[in-house]
Amino acid sequence: MGRVVPPDSVDWPGLFGRFEHTCFRLETLQRYEEPGEADAVQSFLARQEPVIYPDKAAWLAVVRASVAAGKVLRRVHVVSEPLTDYLRFEIGWSYRLNADAGEDIRISRAAAALPRDDYWLFDSRAMARLHYDGDGRLTGVELTDDPAAVVQAGYWRDVALHLAVPLDNWRSAR
Repeated sequence: MGRVVPPDSVDWPGLFGRFEHTCFRLETLQRYEEPGEADAVQSFLARQEPVIYPDKAAWLAVVRASVAAGKVLRRVHVVSEPLTDYLRFEIGWSYRLNADAGEDIRISRAAAALPRDDYWLFDSRAMARLHYDGDGRLTGVELTDDPAAVVQAGYWRDVALHLAVPLDNWRSAR
């Protein structure tokens, strides 16, 4: 087990600035409470085009810079149906921006086959396991480079990618 730290103490730009080749995110929650995102979610649900909020703009810049440097960012979100309002927002608006910036976004319905752990895996060398409360608020981040934990996360990454479909394919099948 790694050390668990408060989310605001994590050097997120540093984590994303240091990976060399690949970065992977497994998302398993059906709703997240992200800082600064509430207005965009409400706009989307009201069928208005959301404004790109500061945290979203910063993430898109990270994705563009990483892709320009030849790095690969992938994400699999494990979803249940019917989709929550939050997932409709994420899949219908937010992920489209990420994909346009170069992030490989995939969707999976295979919840039973995958763990319920959200995490980031960096170059198959280090990971950040994300801890959330019942409302989808990030409460802690467990940082580790423990080989056993990293190998296990890599295994789950491979399973998740195998069971998921690319965002555009998933959206067109609906």
